[in-house]
Amino acid sequence: MACGKQDRELVDAMLRNEAQAWTEFQSRYDRLIHRCITKVTRRFPSMVSGDDVFEIQAQLFLSLLANEMHKLRTFDPERGNRFSSWLGLLAIHCAYDHLRSLRREPNKASLAEATDLACQLPDPFECVAERQRAAMAAEMLDGFSEKDRAFATLYFDEELEPNEIAARMNISVKTVYSKKHKIQSRLESALSTAVEHAA
Repeated sequence: MACGKQDRELVDAMLRNEAQAWTEFQSRYDRLIHRCITKVTRRFPSMVSGDDVFEIQAQLFLSLLANEMHKLRTFDPERGNRFSSWLGLLAIHCAYDHLRSLRREPNKASLAEATDLACQLPDPFECVAERQRAAMAAEMLDGFSEKDRAFATLYFDEELEPNEIAARMNISVKTVYSKKHKIQSRLESALSTAVEHAA
């Protein structure tokens, strides 16, 4: 009877929402609840993982708190049940409920498989951003000389090697690097000005 009295006192304190009582509840019964849940889930290794065990435990705790702790209020030591036995039974039922819900769900690929999925089509956001960048660059290049625009096309659009650009434009490779740096600096300066005006 002493054990039943202790159970009743603990439950009453939990129903009064005393923080110390809930801490005591966890320290006393966490391992028991975990053991009861894993007793069920270990028979279905292909369906559940360690994360499911913690989820079931969380669902059990939520069920004790739901509807103004209605489920907790139904515990009655006068019926001869020990609180630990009652909790163990709840944990087992909760585990089976979770398994039933998993069975109803369609088969899902693992997260690892999802990360390997790749669409062959270009990313829509990147396409729009690329078009915007190209339009902005074209607008900025309008103020450049014809020779600089031709250079920018060869270097940035066609992505030719410096020696190829040098041969096409009849300039030295050193001039290619120098010109590329100057054009890039002018574009960056024009871009930051455009951004400032937009802001």
